[in-house]
Amino acid sequence: MDTSERLVESLERLGVERVFGYPGGRIIELFDELPDSSIDLVRPRDEREASVMAEMHGRLTGEPGVLAGQGPWIGSLGLIGQMEARLASSPMIAITEASERGDYSTIAPYQQSRGDYGGLDLPNILDSVTKEYWFPRTPNETVRSLQLAYKHAVAGRPGPTAVILDGDAVTEEFFEESMPPVWDEAAQTRMWKAAPTPRDVAAATEALESAERPVIISGNGVHAANAYEELQNAAEAYEAAVVTSYLGKSTFPETHRLAGGVIGSFGHEGANQLVSEADVLLVVGCRMNPMDTNWQAPEFIRPDEQTIIHADIDPRNAGWVYPADVGLIGDAAESLRELTESGGNDNVWAEASASDARKSFSAPECDSDAVPVLPQRAVKEIERVVDEDTIVTADSGNNRFWLLNYLQVPAVGTYYGSGGVGGMGWATPAAVSAALATDKNVIGVAGDGGFSMTMNSVETAVEYGVAPTFVVLNDTSLGMVRQMQHGPDDISGVEFHDTDFVRVAEAFGANGVRVETPDELGDALTEATTSDLPTVVDVRIDREPDMAETLQSSFYASVGGLHE
Repeated sequence: MDTSERLVESLERLGVERVFGYPGGRIIELFDELPDSSIDLVRPRDEREASVMAEMHGRLTGEPGVLAGQGPWIGSLGLIGQMEARLASSPMIAITEASERGDYSTIAPYQQSRGDYGGLDLPNILDSVTKEYWFPRTPNETVRSLQLAYKHAVAGRPGPTAVILDGDAVTEEFFEESMPPVWDEAAQTRMWKAAPTPRDVAAATEALESAERPVIISGNGVHAANAYEELQNAAEAYEAAVVTSYLGKSTFPETHRLAGGVIGSFGHEGANQLVSEADVLLVVGCRMNPMDTNWQAPEFIRPDEQTIIHADIDPRNAGWVYPADVGLIGDAAESLRELTESGGNDNVWAEASASDARKSFSAPECDSDAVPVLPQRAVKEIERVVDEDTIVTADSGNNRFWLLNYLQVPAVGTYYGSGGVGGMGWATPAAVSAALATDKNVIGVAGDGGFSMTMNSVETAVEYGVAPTFVVLNDTSLGMVRQMQHGPDDISGVEFHDTDFVRVAEAFGANGVRVETPDELGDALTEATTSDLPTVVDVRIDREPDMAETLQSSFYASVGGLHE
């Protein structure tokens, strides 16, 4: 067999069910083998959408999402999903190519991307984003590189990797007998979970058992480790209130008696107060970025006064932002399991305090019948159709913060947001990917700006027979930036043409409905989530409620707020 055929065979052996990509350049050789394989190709309308779909597949399933396409475009449009994967710890593999055609690549190059004179430097581009990349030059190296790319994508802290196919190495004959040998995929990609040391577990247990006000901060690492049950067991064993980071939302049911909400600059005031009042903090799988820490507001987390236990798969992250008293280095599930088996606590503070904190999930505006629809009420209408078998994907911008605050998710693994690099346009292709990977209802929520960037994904959903619901919170503007203005027309480029998204949806072969009242929205969502076709729900929301003014935490305000 030739190398491209052997690569597809490797993907099959690794259990890859679908590849997200766009044919072009030398990647055509790979695509030529897919029809004869068990692997489905999902071909969106461009590499940006394919990259987001691959990233979401990895985030949701824990298995690397595979992106395939021509070098210049995987290194440009396709970087969107790879950047999100890097910062959101999603396992992902990009299979791409560096040369247009053999010996002509170095002569007045056209789309050559090997880094030679006159061409593009794809290896350097991908090196700046991926965990690791490989640039093999022989058939055997190429197959081994794909195996290693798979392993590195899931090893330790997950993330994106890349294999750059070059020249004839992808079309030359592959020889099973070689030196060094190519090992079986299962053997080459076998993984082992890391666990914290007994000494560190004992120190963490002692701190948690003596705590009067223990709080767990759960981050995206709990999603990555699928450590939902272990987190709940640990919280209940130590009677610890649980708050999450933005990326950690839905790592813990937000209706649980110990749930306190989401921390951060535009998170729940109640959740932020829990963290501030804690005497012991257990941080699990969270890097504590500026948004999580209220830009390190001095009264929020205080290492000199609070005991901090930091559990992370990467020792560099433990104690990265705040000095940690104890580091639990290992898989989040292993760390939480060992803590649960080691001790417990019966304090009376956590449950009552978490109950008070959950009041932040509601506000008078959530019950308003005003027209245009208030964003708070729009979120509560979405909440009414979200159950444990529903997945919500949230875009960047004002919409994600309205969702973060007022969508109280009832189960784990039900909410995912664009919060690694935080690019607009993520939620719509991510919703399609989630619908392809699961049999759950999927609701993608975006503003009109973000939805417009990737609305071609609605057509992809139609083509591949899945039916997510796409909710557009439409204020005909780039809302978050518009609200940063000091006066009318203070910032250029914030107003949008009023696009008819209903006609757009219908042109793609989907359903479309425009709603202008809360009751219409509720009816539209109920109908959309039971439809066999994708549905775009264009919700005309009130553009006046100022997200930052309404939602910024008191701790964030103390360091200057949005314009510090």
